[in-house]
Amino acid sequence: MSDYEKTSRNTVKRIPKRGHYDQKTVFEILDAGFVCHAGFVMDGQPFVIPTAYGRKDDVIYLHGATTSRMMKALQKGIPVCITVTHLDGIVLARSVFNSSMNYRSAVIFGTATLVPDEEKNDALFVVSEQILKGRWDEAREPIQKELKATTVLAVKIESASAKIRTGAPGDDKPDYDLPIWAGVLPIKQVFEAPVMDPDMKFEKEVAPSAIKAFENQK
Repeated sequence: MSDYEKTSRNTVKRIPKRGHYDQKTVFEILDAGFVCHAGFVMDGQPFVIPTAYGRKDDVIYLHGATTSRMMKALQKGIPVCITVTHLDGIVLARSVFNSSMNYRSAVIFGTATLVPDEEKNDALFVVSEQILKGRWDEAREPIQKELKATTVLAVKIESASAKIRTGAPGDDKPDYDLPIWAGVLPIKQVFEAPVMDPDMKFEKEVAPSAIKAFENQK
């Protein structure tokens, strides 16, 4: 994998030592989640919209209703900025000023292109697998009416950077002598036990995709 070229657009300026520009790090952050925020400007008004995504190679797939303002705007080829953040802990320093968070974040720059009808299913499969691996094969696939009501966009990653903070607080030297507890409160997102739909009409075991996601957590 290669590095993304550092430019005025993607360079981390605040605490630059936390910046990463290699595809491996960026992809790992993208692959660890499935919800992003897509930022764009339409008619002079900025919008930042949370949405699900899927990644395949250096392309991010977004989907939404054909009537969606974001889908309509992005398919015109305007610039889009996609961000993904994972919060790993609250860093409790001895001073409020030096308190922080441990996190992994990626910022992606690109433009969207409309996925043609004959490729929609493949792109939606990528999004579905990003959310819950294996679920696509367990559920009914989209029918033509549903595909017609859905816009799918492909955003090729033109530029990107990641920013990561780990570790303990970094207090000012005099503050280490203060009788104040300091440390990290870790945060972990986990799946809980699957809950059956009360409207189920058949006796069925829990879907393998849900069981695997629940049982394979670290």
